[in-house]
Amino acid sequence: MSVLHLAVCVVLSSIMVIAIMLIQKFFKKQLSPKWQYNLWFLLLVTLTMPFVPMHLLDVGSHFTWSMEQTSNPAPANTVTGNPDPENGSWMHDFSTSVNRMDLTFLEQVLTILWIIGMLVMFVLTVHTYMKLRRITSSITLVKNQEVLQLFDQCKHHLNISRRLVLAESSLVKSPLTCGIFKTYIILPTDAESWLSMDELKYILLHELHHYKSKDSAMSYLVILFQIVYWYNPLIWKAFRKMRLDREIACDSAVLKTLNQNEHKAYGNTIIHVAAESYLPGHFAMANQFNDSKKQLKKRIENIAAYTPETKLVKLKSIMIFILLTGVVISQIPIVSAMPNGDDRIEFNNKRTKYEDLSSYFNEYNGSFVLYDLQQRQYTIYNKDKSTLRVSPNSTYKIYSALFALESKVITQKNTAMKWNGKAYPYPAWNQNQDLFTAMQNSVTWYFQRLDKKVQMENIKTYLEKINYGNQNVSSGIEAYWLESSLKISPIEQVQTLKDFYTNEFAFNAKNVNLVKEAIKLETKDNAALYGKTGTGTVNENNVSGWFIGYIETSNNTYFFATNIENGTHANGSIAAKITKSILQDKGIY
Repeated sequence: MSVLHLAVCVVLSSIMVIAIMLIQKFFKKQLSPKWQYNLWFLLLVTLTMPFVPMHLLDVGSHFTWSMEQTSNPAPANTVTGNPDPENGSWMHDFSTSVNRMDLTFLEQVLTILWIIGMLVMFVLTVHTYMKLRRITSSITLVKNQEVLQLFDQCKHHLNISRRLVLAESSLVKSPLTCGIFKTYIILPTDAESWLSMDELKYILLHELHHYKSKDSAMSYLVILFQIVYWYNPLIWKAFRKMRLDREIACDSAVLKTLNQNEHKAYGNTIIHVAAESYLPGHFAMANQFNDSKKQLKKRIENIAAYTPETKLVKLKSIMIFILLTGVVISQIPIVSAMPNGDDRIEFNNKRTKYEDLSSYFNEYNGSFVLYDLQQRQYTIYNKDKSTLRVSPNSTYKIYSALFALESKVITQKNTAMKWNGKAYPYPAWNQNQDLFTAMQNSVTWYFQRLDKKVQMENIKTYLEKINYGNQNVSSGIEAYWLESSLKISPIEQVQTLKDFYTNEFAFNAKNVNLVKEAIKLETKDNAALYGKTGTGTVNENNVSGWFIGYIETSNNTYFFATNIENGTHANGSIAAKITKSILQDKGIY
């Protein structure tokens, strides 16, 4: 998970904390204690969202988080702008550079600090856990039959049938409940000597309500989030308030089970225990009967002001909860659209052969995918990278042209577009273009102008129709396929290209054939090579290279996609050379 990802989630969770506190303040009379506490569960949902796989939160491509902008095309001296004589005149690396803020060092520092903070928090948590273990190891079972009988009565009153451990320990000053799989209710040693049976009843009812509400498990979950979000003071404040609201909700649940004339006695019991346990131990993993003086004061005030929950208050509470749930749901598109380093597809085709082709890639981190149409067989190098989505860059121009033809922005008889006179660093761009010259010279302005005329809404529809990658066009009409929001994996490139070739999308067959002619590169030994290169240029560095296409022979067709990455000099020409070497050694081309 990136630091940017977490930073955005901190903002969202902070907004949720403020929203909950404001609602609790302004709608205090409309919220019962139980529902004041329940509101905090929505914060836990918000804190969980960054760790949910993005495809489960995918609600479309209406939002994105990007710190990049498209600049003018990269200067000629930073990319290869000449044909490769070894591979024909079609292999160009005319690319448009994207300027992006380089936050790598800052992100590394922040990541290290975040991890160190989590480690410190983890050590403190383990220390607290060991203290709690010492307490559970020091317990002795309560043997007082009167107390045990009272405990059974309280369990029966609350419809609790599971066996719970009622014990006492000299290491605790205040009653507490702890444990998830094995639950302990621990009293101070000889508590029955300074507490009346009525007071013990109130304490046991309180602790049993904690058990019934699964508050011990919730305590562990809260601790986990405190470890991860240790750097956000609002989260700490929120969890302190959450613990107080949990105790107040538990108090209210106890009062609901008692007669009205016992309410005062219940409050006095809390005061009595607080007076005896003047040095309270604080265990976030346990639910303690006692707490700080400030929180005890608020609990007593709520007990004194207690009124049973009416149907109207319950209805208002539910409506407020639903309203706040809407706020949480509204955050899902934002979280789902954030950059995710693990934006990959699921691929489980059984007719797949994985090969080690690393000798072809040298210093490049790359992947190669080949599909045999006749055998319906995949051959893949680098399983992990073959499913990872990255920007298509100029390989997308195949589909940009197809969409323009389908929309009648250009026609089979007229694909020409006039140069607007703007000077580009590549002479081949500084002239009028048609589909064939624009495809051969990878003229970005030609395809950007096509996109503008097709219009974004229609592009979205077409991308959905052909199921192209993540279909995210949120970076804007001129930038979405240039190292930006639109991403596709090598496997998807092959699948989409195969469907294009066989016209599974039911486009106009003449339009499909025209695009095929435009991407035809060369012929050799009764086989024809079709394809498109693509180069990703960021801050004038060529960071990514694509070559996708197909080989058409007399009796079969092979589809391929090669993607390579490198910090400074990965480009489409190199991807094409690697591809042709593999295809030649396989005897395909």
